[in-house]
Amino acid sequence: MARTASPVGPAKPLDPGTEQIQADPSVADLLGVLRRHLTMDVAFLGRLDEQYLLLQVFDGDPSVFGLQPGSTIRRQAALYPAELAHDAPIVIPDTHADQRTADAPIVHGLDIGSYAAALVYDTDDEVYGIVGCFGRQPRPHLRPRDGQFVDLLAAFLRDAVIDLRRVWESRSHLSRIISDIIDDGGPQIVFQPVVSLADGSIAGVEALSRFPGSQRDPEGWYKVAAQLGLGTELELAAIRHALTVLPGLPPSVALSLNAAPATIASGLLGLLRSFGACDRVIVEITEHEYFSTDPVVMRDIQALRSLGTRIAVDDTGTGYSGLEQLIQLRPEIVKLDYLITHRMDVDPARRAVAAAIVSVAREIGGQVIAEGIESTAELRTATEIGIGFGQGYLLGRPARTLRAACSPTPGLFRPAPAPAR
Repeated sequence: MARTASPVGPAKPLDPGTEQIQADPSVADLLGVLRRHLTMDVAFLGRLDEQYLLLQVFDGDPSVFGLQPGSTIRRQAALYPAELAHDAPIVIPDTHADQRTADAPIVHGLDIGSYAAALVYDTDDEVYGIVGCFGRQPRPHLRPRDGQFVDLLAAFLRDAVIDLRRVWESRSHLSRIISDIIDDGGPQIVFQPVVSLADGSIAGVEALSRFPGSQRDPEGWYKVAAQLGLGTELELAAIRHALTVLPGLPPSVALSLNAAPATIASGLLGLLRSFGACDRVIVEITEHEYFSTDPVVMRDIQALRSLGTRIAVDDTGTGYSGLEQLIQLRPEIVKLDYLITHRMDVDPARRAVAAAIVSVAREIGGQVIAEGIESTAELRTATEIGIGFGQGYLLGRPARTLRAACSPTPGLFRPAPAPAR
């Protein structure tokens, strides 16, 4: 027996243009008015294209129908082609009893019991999409005249959809850019030295992503990629790019790679194995809030460790969750966040937090790297409280080549005096 095609198309998560939606709160407010007026479970605004109805904004909980912002409904399966063809709003109190919708795939696929909708036009009188409501159960109280209310609300949305169109265009543009970066082998990689504070030697280099020609910082790009569903793919591309420098890395220098928990659970182990790199690498876990409760991530972390990879956690000292993860994971390397390192030479509270983290790291057998060392006073304080390694502009800025990154900064560290005879 042939299987019925799903009425729901591929998800197309919205990009950080979400702040553009929030800039016009009337969209969500109006949807809330509609949902409450019709006593439905979910109200939505969606944009039509040649293939799909793209659901952009919701009021209520769309997950009860298996939907989310960015979900699509195949145009031929959606509840609108014939009913809305003449620009008339539609109100269906019981979708299973109404002959127009009783056999509609979306009614059965999403378990929709009641429905109301109207077309939304833009300011050029072109059809933008649909505003409507889904109810899980039939709503016998609904009457055809309720369609006038839906139509009135659709008219109020004419100006708002201009911003939503910009959001979608922005999402599409950013998606193409990030896909091109991935296809081209990943972002540009620069290397920042990790310096031994005992003698100034280079103990490691951290691979950092750069996106040329952009005002957006690298963290912002990864946030965008995650919202587009491309975060893991972009991060793996960056890691793959960084690993190509391993043959030129001095034997005594480690390569530090940033990876979110989702990336660790999505093939990082196999990638490192393919480069024969597990024992040359430090995996610095980012976005680490509560990942220790994920058995897949923890399994892959233990597998990495078994092959010689050291695990580092960043942003330590800036929140309870970071300290909790420190205790749960017991990493080989603890990175002290810039917010703690900065001005700890003159701030007793920062110095006390840094000293406490050094003490905890010693108890679990780990080493501490202080990030963001920018002054000789901060360097001196880090050394005094027992921090073994550091990063920061004072010790070395990110460099385009390994050779530059592995060259110690002259004049910062004096050789130890010869022992007296």
